Amino acid sequence: MGNPAPAGARVVVLDDSLASLPIAEADIGIPWNWRIGPASRPVSDETYVAQAFTPAGAGLRPFSVAHVEQPWRRHRAPGDLTIRWTRRSRALAADSWGGLEVPLAEEHEVYEVEILDGANVKRVLSTATTSAVYTAAQQTADWGGPLGPGDTLDIRIYQLSALVGRGAPKTVTLIL
Repeated sequence: MGNPAPAGARVVVLDDSLASLPIAEADIGIPWNWRIGPASRPVSDETYVAQAFTPAGAGLRPFSVAHVEQPWRRHRAPGDLTIRWTRRSRALAADSWGGLEVPLAEEHEVYEVEILDGANVKRVLSTATTSAVYTAAQQTADWGGPLGPGDTLDIRIYQLSALVGRGAPKTVTLIL
């Protein structure tokens, strides 16, 4: 298949001849040099082109978390803020309607929650469960007062992978 596809091409056929690249987990982050061309010709043929490629393991990154709960504070009293979410998984068993909680597809369950101030990261909370506590003391240190940032709080949550690092982020605005 040409890259890019010829101008005006309406269809690209993906059939059984399409195969996954033979890349092992140990090869992630290591540069590869490929020769790409027609299978009917030898690799030394002039129609082949060189292509550098470094596998990043994007298909192994954890999915973003789901169902971040809104931490309704009835009277906006100062105190700790507990942030909760639901884990998602790349495990094949996660695609079942039978279970309440999906299986962990990572060696360890670890998350990072970024407390945001616009585009800037104010604080990073680390946790080994599907919740994190943003303490009143942390809120005071970050925002200058025990009631935190105001009526809303922007956060970004990542599940971590020992193999490929941070997964896809989930960014939400909590209404306090």
